Amino acid sequence: MAQVQQKNKKKTKGTKLYTFTWEGKDQRGNKIKGETKAANMTIAKAEVRKQGVIVRPGAIKKKSELFSASKKKSIKAADIAVFSRQLATMMGAGVPLVQAFDIVGKGHENPSMQEMLMSIKADIEQGSTLAEGLAKHPRHFDELFINLINAGEQSGALETLLDKIATYKEKTESLKKKIKKALFYPAAVVVVAIIVTSILLLFVVPQFEEIFANFGAQLPAFTKFVIELSNLLSTYWYFVLFLLVVAVVAFFEAKRRSHKFNHFLDRLILKVPVLGMIMNKAAVARFSRTLATMFAAGVPLVDALTSVAGAAGNIVYSNAIINIREDVATGQQLQQSMKQAGLFPNMVVQMVAIGEESGALDSMLTKVADFYEEEVDAAVDGLSSLIEPLIMAFLGVVVGGLVVAMYLPIFQLGSVI
Repeated sequence: MAQVQQKNKKKTKGTKLYTFTWEGKDQRGNKIKGETKAANMTIAKAEVRKQGVIVRPGAIKKKSELFSASKKKSIKAADIAVFSRQLATMMGAGVPLVQAFDIVGKGHENPSMQEMLMSIKADIEQGSTLAEGLAKHPRHFDELFINLINAGEQSGALETLLDKIATYKEKTESLKKKIKKALFYPAAVVVVAIIVTSILLLFVVPQFEEIFANFGAQLPAFTKFVIELSNLLSTYWYFVLFLLVVAVVAFFEAKRRSHKFNHFLDRLILKVPVLGMIMNKAAVARFSRTLATMFAAGVPLVDALTSVAGAAGNIVYSNAIINIREDVATGQQLQQSMKQAGLFPNMVVQMVAIGEESGALDSMLTKVADFYEEEVDAAVDGLSSLIEPLIMAFLGVVVGGLVVAMYLPIFQLGSVI
């Protein structure tokens, strides 16, 4: 019997599921409609009947895949964070797991998220655990998330763990937003400066060049330089654009494929003035928050450090955490291993030492995470106020320099007259 069920499960896993829309009446005669996933129309009808829905002939239709694909949106990390909180709230309120997935899935605005949640719900209904259902979507649920769910299911404290996971995801997303805020503003200004400069060199400077050609006088060296730059860009703009596109594509490809390039980039960004300090604090906050959540879930420290290394967000810290895990596996204290790594501030090491001695490591790490998240927030605000005058000066030098270069000959002509 067990072998037959296992074979059926394997067949179901390998079968492509389609989405069917239906309209009908419930047992009270109220009109209802919805969607269900099935391999074919016959199975879809059977699934709808199981729900106690009376459907008239022709009221079940296969949803167009082309139409569905056009409306699909990508699933973002913020969607997973919101889902975690919704599931934690419903489980805490006593709603059964399958019903909770049904409510959250059908109520989600993103069709891609809805499809994924209903797929996980179907897996759970077929006998899979929640961790097994989530593991089929590694792109959206990482090893850390699955390990925490697995620990919650095994310990019988899934509701508590879901709340901790939701808090962890919310804090992590908040930290990511702060870092993006620190990086976005200067990057956006540099892009705008490049666009404005290109427009001036391609369209404005040539107009002045025609005027200067009628002067018959020697042009200032700075003006000559800007005109030559304009001529160069006007002649080879397609080549410059090609090089720019190639450079951007090469950068992202190297970042996606090359471990050495990522290591170099992560090491470099930690040494950049001001920004490096923010990235270091963010990495410490992420390490503390992740390890606190894993340890509170009852995951052994060595196993927890493996997941923490994967969620570090920086290869330099990830490699350091792997070394710490190896030291802890041989019997060394966590605080001693962190001290030897040379990346963690003394305050963090001391807090970990107190946590190890008092048996409240997760509580101490949570306090460290809260402190450094506030530090990152303050540092980002400080960076914004610091960078604004620097950006204004940068724009003034670039754009103002071009304007001065164009008006210098006019000033000289006025003095001659």
